Amino acid sequence: MSVRLRTTATPASACVPARVPACDCNAAPAGTGARACACVCVSTGTGAPACACAGACVPACAGTGSAAPARTAAADTAAGDAPCCGAPLPVLGRDVTVPLVTGGEVTYAALDYAASAPALQRVWDDVAAYAPYYGSVHRGAGYLSQLSTDLFESSRATVHAFLDCREDDQVVFTRSTTDSLNLLAGALPGGCEVFVFETEHHASLLPWTDARVTYLDAPRTPQQAVRALESALSGRDLGAPALVCVTGASNVTGELWPVRELAAVSHAHGARIVLDAAQLAPHHPVSVRKLGVDWVAFSGHKLYAPFGSGVLAGRADWLRDAEPYLAGGGASRKVSRRAGGGVDVEWHTTSARHEAGSPNVIGVYAIASACRALTEAGFDALVDRERHLVEKVLAGLAEVPGVRVLSLFGGGTPSASGGRTPARVGVVSFVVEGWNSSHLAAALSAEYGIGVRDGLFCAHPLVRTLLGGDPQQPGECGAPEGAPGERGETGVRPAEGAGAPLNAIRVSFGAGTPDEHVERFVRAVGELVRDGARWSYRTEDGRCVPAV
Repeated sequence: MSVRLRTTATPASACVPARVPACDCNAAPAGTGARACACVCVSTGTGAPACACAGACVPACAGTGSAAPARTAAADTAAGDAPCCGAPLPVLGRDVTVPLVTGGEVTYAALDYAASAPALQRVWDDVAAYAPYYGSVHRGAGYLSQLSTDLFESSRATVHAFLDCREDDQVVFTRSTTDSLNLLAGALPGGCEVFVFETEHHASLLPWTDARVTYLDAPRTPQQAVRALESALSGRDLGAPALVCVTGASNVTGELWPVRELAAVSHAHGARIVLDAAQLAPHHPVSVRKLGVDWVAFSGHKLYAPFGSGVLAGRADWLRDAEPYLAGGGASRKVSRRAGGGVDVEWHTTSARHEAGSPNVIGVYAIASACRALTEAGFDALVDRERHLVEKVLAGLAEVPGVRVLSLFGGGTPSASGGRTPARVGVVSFVVEGWNSSHLAAALSAEYGIGVRDGLFCAHPLVRTLLGGDPQQPGECGAPEGAPGERGETGVRPAEGAGAPLNAIRVSFGAGTPDEHVERFVRAVGELVRDGARWSYRTEDGRCVPAV
């Protein structure tokens, strides 16, 4: 018996739920015409294969190539499914309410996508539909093990296509972007030199402990970044290995980096380049071929698939020649006893070499589901909508006295791939004169039901550059210089001239963010700065919390 997963848009009558009743593809609402079914075709050798729906059934959107009538975005929204364009994609938890310290409840405004984005509803539905059929991957002869193995490997192919990888590129599944970059750090050839901008997230800045590292100063324009890299690489031995590590979009400012140009400079000087796409991939199409990068790393939990998996995709040679990231079952092809004691190991040369242990098939399937959902929704539409939200946030903050939006490049930057893109993805960090950012973030949460992040965002050197000083520890409550406010020790409204805040607030959003959430955020910041907080706050375990 062979098992394979087939995902296709097909008329409802053609997809027969022979074995998996949880996914009833015949239950398409009247007038919708088609369902996009993830079907497992079981070849029994006795005739036509039985077709069982193993994934969530979702309506087929316009542009799928199906011969069935296209659904409209309005119909999708009415049915609770992901619209093709023009509106937020449904996410898990979009109706969650939270209590306010001032009384009552409000729908939670999740505006911390840059830390972890909520799961797309479609991703959750796909995972829930598959979960009863979970089995071991590459480790069983049973039906569920074969199904799970096929699902795992077909997910690898989905990610490969999502990133527009070269034909011989490998996709290795990891735990996160941090895990991916540490894996690559362990695969560097001997004598490799690494070039990295000090503006990087710590996941890109810190893993290269076994290499000779050149840290490049923070550039103030994209052109300056390209020139700085070219200068740093000039004169190096073209025969010696070198790696450049660069972000696609800053996790602090959201600004896009000139990835294609940096890749071209790297290759001209005999270096390879890895792209940290943790903040880019959820917001913008990433093409390995068009950008010319050698590797891409990203996390599922930022790509609307928060189930503990990440990706490292790119050239196979360094990965193939390196010692396995983890030693264990799955990474080894053959283990034999050595004469005189010990063992000899023959390691895999494929992605499995760095995937020891039982893989997180649910996390991997969730990433693949998110890749399909974003592709079908269309990045042009997603980028246009996100540009609209970015402009709304920036325009609103511009009206609030004392607000300073943090920017490395000071304005527009070229797109990462030459297409229609905003200068920023949906990430905006700012400070407010006279306010400690931890205090303001706590008030946004406690009094308005808005979740943002305050602090240094795992990018201390960059935040130091943007704020012009050494950041204080996040979580200090009240004004940085300690002037009491109008009510209570921590202050409701910090006194003027109390000092510039030395940490920042970050608001971040994406495909699932409705206009109302960013409008509430802008309104709340304005009210807090104008009128002060309505509650008192104190420091507890390093965090600013309501004083109750």
